[in-house]
Amino acid sequence: MIVPWGETRLVQGNEAVALGAVAAGIGFFAGYPITPSTEIAELLAKYMPLLDKKWIQMEDEIASISALIGGRLAGSKSMTATSGPGFSLMQEGLGYACMTEVPIVVVNVMRGGPSTGLPTQAAQGDVMQARWGTHGDHPVIALAPCNVKECFELTIRAFNLSEIFRTPVILLPDEIIGHMRERVRFPLEEDVDVVPMPVPDVPVEWYEHYHESTSNVSPMASFGSGYRYHVTGLTHDKDGFPTRKEDEVIAKMERLKHKITRRLDELEDVQMHDVEESSVVIFAYGSVYRSALAAQAILKKKRKTVGIFRPVTLWPFPDRTVKEMLDSKDVVLVPELNQGQIIHEVERMTRDSVRVVPLHRIDGYEITPEEIVDAVMEVI
Repeated sequence: MIVPWGETRLVQGNEAVALGAVAAGIGFFAGYPITPSTEIAELLAKYMPLLDKKWIQMEDEIASISALIGGRLAGSKSMTATSGPGFSLMQEGLGYACMTEVPIVVVNVMRGGPSTGLPTQAAQGDVMQARWGTHGDHPVIALAPCNVKECFELTIRAFNLSEIFRTPVILLPDEIIGHMRERVRFPLEEDVDVVPMPVPDVPVEWYEHYHESTSNVSPMASFGSGYRYHVTGLTHDKDGFPTRKEDEVIAKMERLKHKITRRLDELEDVQMHDVEESSVVIFAYGSVYRSALAAQAILKKKRKTVGIFRPVTLWPFPDRTVKEMLDSKDVVLVPELNQGQIIHEVERMTRDSVRVVPLHRIDGYEITPEEIVDAVMEVI
C-alpha cells in the first residue's frame, strides 16, 4: 500500500503531492527534474512502476508537457511537476491543452525568479503566469495549498477538476510548502472522492469530441477506444477539425469561457477568519497565510481584531465573494512573496474608500508574523 490510508505520518509537502497523485489514480507522469519540485518526480518514479503505471523523464519541459497531453489522450490520468523556468517552457503546451480541452495536472512548486533566480528558496511570483502565461483567451483553474495535508487533498482535487472541466489544472505550492514536513492524518480510502475519467456513452457514429452540452463539457474518448476525432491547436469545430467559420470560432471560444464562468460555485474555495467583525483584513494565500494566522493570534493578545481572507482557489479569482467582503472594510493588507501580483485583483474588487496596503518580500525568505503585525499596527 503506497498511500498510508487511515494512518498518521510525518510527510513532506512534495511527498504529499506524489501520494495525492497516486490516490487520484495517476497513470502517466512525464517531467524533468527541477528544484524545488524534484522530490515529486523522484517519488513517483518509485511508486508508479509498483502500480504498473508509466513514468518517463523527458529531455526538457517542452517535451514533458507534450508527452503529458499525449498520455491523457491515450487514456491515462496525467501529471507533471516543475518550477519557475520549467513552467515558463510549458506555457505553449498549456495553451494547447486548453484549446484541445485535454485534462492534465501541472504542479508548479514556486521559487524565486526571473530566470534561474533563487532555485532553493520560496516565492509567489508565478500566480499571474499561471493565469495569463499562455497566449490568447483561455480558462484556467489554479489551487494554492497552505500546508502538507492540503498538498495531498488539493492534488486529488486538481485531478478531479481537470476531469470534470476537461481543462488543465495548476497546483501552486511555494517552496516552503513543498519542502516543509508536517504530521498528516490520512483519510480512509473510502472517504476520498475520486472522479473517474468520463467516457462517451453514445455510438461511435454519433460521437462529437467537442459536443455542445449544458455544462459545456463533453465526455472525452481516448485514442484506441474506437471513437474517431481530430486534435489540433487550431480553432476547431465539434469534431476537432480546423475552422475559420465565424459562428464556429465564436462558439468554440465562448464554450471554453463558459465551462468555467457558468460553474464558479463549484470552483470557488475560500477561508475566512473573523472577517465579519473586523474593519481590517489580511488577504493571504499559500505559506503566507500561515504567517497571517500567527500574526492574527499575536494581534488578539494586543486586543486588536483583524480578519483573514484566504483564496484556496486562486483562479478563477473569487470576484463576488471578495467584493462583498471588502465592501464593509476600511483596510486590506496583502502580503505576498513577490512585488505585487494578487494585490491587483484585490484592488480591482475594492471601492475607492478601501485602503489596499501591500507587504512584499522578494529575498526568498518567508514573510514573518511579526512583519505582518507591524504592518497592521501601522494602519489600525
